[in-house]
This record gives sequence, C-alpha cells and structure tokens, in this order.
Amino acid sequence: MLPHAVRFDGLVRRFGATTAVDGMTWSASTGRVTAVLGPNGAGKTTAIECAVGLQRPDDGSVRVLGTDPWHSPADQRARVGVMLQSGGLPNGTKPMRLLHHLAALYAVPADVGGLARRLGIDAFAGTTVRRLSGGQRQRLALAAALVGRPEVAFLDEPTAGLDPHGRLDVYDLVEQCRDEGTTIVVTTHSFEEAERLADHLVIVSEGRTVAEGSVAEVVGDRSLEQVYFQLTEAVRR
Repeated sequence: MLPHAVRFDGLVRRFGATTAVDGMTWSASTGRVTAVLGPNGAGKTTAIECAVGLQRPDDGSVRVLGTDPWHSPADQRARVGVMLQSGGLPNGTKPMRLLHHLAALYAVPADVGGLARRLGIDAFAGTTVRRLSGGQRQRLALAAALVGRPEVAFLDEPTAGLDPHGRLDVYDLVEQCRDEGTTIVVTTHSFEEAERLADHLVIVSEGRTVAEGSVAEVVGDRSLEQVYFQLTEAVRR
C-alpha cells in the first residue's frame, strides 16, 4: 500500500497569462481525510481537476495511486471517485435511476438504497435532476462520487449550499468512508469543515501551498482562523 495515495509535486497550471496553480506541492495519506483549505481562486478546483485527469499540468506532476491521471487506463480511473463544483449531472434523469446506472458500472458498488437514505435522496427520488435545488444536487453528486466504493475520493466543496443538517450528514458519511479505508480529499473554505474532518490539513493561496500538517501542527496555540488569514494575506502582498 502506498503511504500517500495522492501527491502533488511542483504542480503548475496556466490559462493564458493567468497562473492558477503555481508550484503547488502537497500529499494525501492513504486512508485519511485531507482537507485543502483556501479562498476562492486559490487553485483548489484546478488542482483537483488535474488529479482526476480533466486538465493537463503545464509543469510539475500529480500522482494518484501511483499513476499520472492524464494517462490513467479505465481500470485505474474506476478506483477514483470525484465530486466537482460543476456537478456534471444529466438533467433529464431522476436521482435513483442515475445511481443505479452508475452502480452497475462497478463490480462491488455501494448499496444504492442505503446511500440514498443516508443522504436524504429518497425524499426527492421522483424529481428530475433539472428540478432539484442546489442542495439536493450536492447530495446527489456526493452519492454519485461514492457509489462505486472508490479507493480515493475527491470532493470539491461537498457541503456548499447545504443546510446545517445536510452538512452533518455529509461529515458523518465522509468519516465513515475514511474509517472503511477510503482516502478522501476535501476542498473547502470552511474552518468548521476543515477542523471537523481533517486528519491532514493543507492551506493554499494564490496557487501555492502555504502550510501543511495536522490541524494541531498547523495551528499550534492559535486558532485556525488566525493562522489562515495570516498565511493567505502574506502570500497576497
């Protein structure tokens, strides 16, 4: 078993004259939750899209389960779950039909009914995706990312738009998946979320890693909020 299921080494991603990710380096330990905390525009989503093979780095490297995602074969990609901010859910289908379809693509999927109940999807199972609220789409996208029982799951701001009960449901599910051995990378700009979930914390700003370690190692005797603003403001100057 690899000690680090995910590794970024000097990752660079540019869009014309804009550098979205600027030499980012960090890792996610196998079977742990890594929270990537940073402001909007810090490069979190771009880094995750490189990690799942949706974008190609301009420099540096990213490895997921020891493999370059850009060149990963289908069986390797099947070991990775992803929930992106853009969603990518088909508008014309209904939630349970989508989840059953996705489950059929895997040899040993999760229990679709149990996952739907856990996330409250059964309450809107008869509604087409296009008519779902933002929070309902978030729940469905999370279920879609986890239904294949991935070894690594990238969850890009999974609680955005959820009410407090919905956030707690997601936290409990993430922790359960971690306890069952899944490596989980969560991007967030919520201090509460990072402190609740992170076994390992990465703080990024302006496309760079500015701190990495356990929450206790990063924070010391200060609050996470104090450390975060000090580090991210220093990079912006």
